[in-house]
Amino acid sequence: MLSIKNINQYYGGSHILRDVSAGAELGKVTVVLGRNGVGKTTLLKSLMGLIPIKTGSIEFDGKPIHQATPYERARAGIGFVPQGREIFARLTVEENLRMGLAYKKGSTPIPPHLYELFPVLKQMLHRRGGDLSGGQQQQLAIARALAAAPKLLVLDEPTEGIQPSIIKDIGRVIRTLADQGGMAILLVEQYYDFAQELADDYLVMERGEVIARGRGKDMEADGVRGMVAI
Repeated sequence: MLSIKNINQYYGGSHILRDVSAGAELGKVTVVLGRNGVGKTTLLKSLMGLIPIKTGSIEFDGKPIHQATPYERARAGIGFVPQGREIFARLTVEENLRMGLAYKKGSTPIPPHLYELFPVLKQMLHRRGGDLSGGQQQQLAIARALAAAPKLLVLDEPTEGIQPSIIKDIGRVIRTLADQGGMAILLVEQYYDFAQELADDYLVMERGEVIARGRGKDMEADGVRGMVAI
């Protein structure tokens, strides 16, 4: 579903991504791990077209997208949940969800299964996003990305600042979406135990490079915990 090959990206004179290759398959969760500042978020921003790549290629669903605009990538079927959630604080939960349908027809309904995945959102439909807890805002951000039924869901550290009970709920949703088989999931995460529990495949980044990759079930044997420990 997703193929990133040998991409390089620079900030000024700093070489941030160094020949990074990665991928994501339907029905699988691919986890990207690494310490702070190794280029994980830059990788996702490059994937989404928020910053340009210098060299390399990005293919999605068999088509090159590295020259496409961010909104073209979204329309192609990539849903993005950024670090920090970035919901619209003054809009209601319902209005935030409708923003995920912005390029659909105005009559397009909010998919009811989103309320099955995140029941709290239905209870708070008319509450402003800024009045939700951090965990509820994260659930809203994920639901907003899912509203347009993406084929690839990209999440940037969804557990950051979230209480343990909601982390479990988010993990359950991610696993459910992958197991349904119609979506690929690319997850950037620092919380090792959460990542290990979900990963079908993993890759580890350090100083802008991929230094290890493999199957999720082999993470402990491969010593991944030690690679990403702060």
